Amino acid sequence: MRAMRFLTGLAILLVLGAGAFVSYAWHSAIDPIDPPSQASFDRTLVARGADLAAIGNCNVCHTAPGGQPFAGGLGIPTPFGTIYSTNITPDPETGIGRWPEAAFIRSMRKGVDREGRHLYPAFPYDHYTLVSDEDNRALYAFLMTRSAVSAAPPENELPFPFNMRMLLAGWKALYFREGPYQPDTSKTAEWNRGHYLTEGLSHCGACHTPRNRLGAEKKDEYFAGAEVENWTVYPINANSPAPIPWEADSLTFYLRHGWHEHHGASRGSMAPVTANLGSIPEPDVRAIATYVADVMGRPSQERIARGEAALATVRKESASPLALRASSTGSGIGEAIFLSACQGCHDGRRSVPFGGLNLHLSSAVNAPNAQNIINVTLFGLPAAKGEPSAIMPAYRGVLSQDQLVALLDYMRERFSDQPAWADTRERVAATMNGEREVPIYRMDGTTQAPPETSMRTAPWP
Repeated sequence: MRAMRFLTGLAILLVLGAGAFVSYAWHSAIDPIDPPSQASFDRTLVARGADLAAIGNCNVCHTAPGGQPFAGGLGIPTPFGTIYSTNITPDPETGIGRWPEAAFIRSMRKGVDREGRHLYPAFPYDHYTLVSDEDNRALYAFLMTRSAVSAAPPENELPFPFNMRMLLAGWKALYFREGPYQPDTSKTAEWNRGHYLTEGLSHCGACHTPRNRLGAEKKDEYFAGAEVENWTVYPINANSPAPIPWEADSLTFYLRHGWHEHHGASRGSMAPVTANLGSIPEPDVRAIATYVADVMGRPSQERIARGEAALATVRKESASPLALRASSTGSGIGEAIFLSACQGCHDGRRSVPFGGLNLHLSSAVNAPNAQNIINVTLFGLPAAKGEPSAIMPAYRGVLSQDQLVALLDYMRERFSDQPAWADTRERVAATMNGEREVPIYRMDGTTQAPPETSMRTAPWP
């Protein structure tokens, strides 16, 4: 009898708990509207929305290769399966054309769509929740004045139970804290602006902060770096591998132009970011740089001295075409490949972006692993279309695995004071065998052909 009462009580608690969870997880639908006309939106608001969409890199995830801008369909790989981005053009059937402004703001603030369904955090609403209502209205105006594209994304490829959206309410209870942004009154207006943009629309932590097993950012490893699309995303805190410490001015220049003379050119998934940021007002970029530089902190005197020593070496080598060869301490196949194939561009005599960065200044050579320099060596840096940019030939099909490993080992020893990489051969094999799919971007943010995806869109269709 006592066991029966216990089981009955447990069943009641489970039913009540399930009911409470469903009540917590449930959101009502917001009634659809007739698509508003483009003329109903203020042009100044639309123009501001264009800048905000560029800051948020909305086009990057919501444009499939070969598809129309913002029409969705891009497959986003996650540890739980592939999620396909949605169509955010004003198409009334497959896009957000029937979404009222309130539904758009709710999706940004709460991660819930117009129908009341929880959105997967591949859409980074854990960052977008910080965005102000005013900026959300500008984004809404911008998106609702794009060209309407009829395009339904593929169904998400998620196994049970990850295909049950209601379970996302549990994820939100654990990791999601609803905004909006609250400024730090002890900091300057520029710092707060940068914090707001970096943590909000720019969602920099989505790539630069590692994640736990449930896909949430590890807040105790803020900006500590991660791997995205088989590119190493460098730490942008005190552990940055950059030989020359970043500061607000160099970060501002790099984010606006996609390169810096002491840090090289943007590549991988960072190329679309700098391409977008190059189109927005300079004060917003400087605010982001100011905040990130503050997170990195003031470098130690030892690090400053190492950077100055690296610059002195670069100047010495640039002054003499034979300095690099004369200063080489290694020997063998790696050195021979570098001197014949790499030195001509990377001797420092031609400045970035039209010359190769002297590798004493390379974050890739000084990084914790060789993945980025493997990617660049194999696939190169394709030239931007119709504008000057960095370019590097691809050596895939030219170098064997053994030759590439020898080259990387030589570069690590010759240009870095860091210990040898431990897993270079494994990474080389996986990348050359196609086990690691590596997207390659031009400096203008477009993907390497074919097919191509434009990362730039005009403010008006």
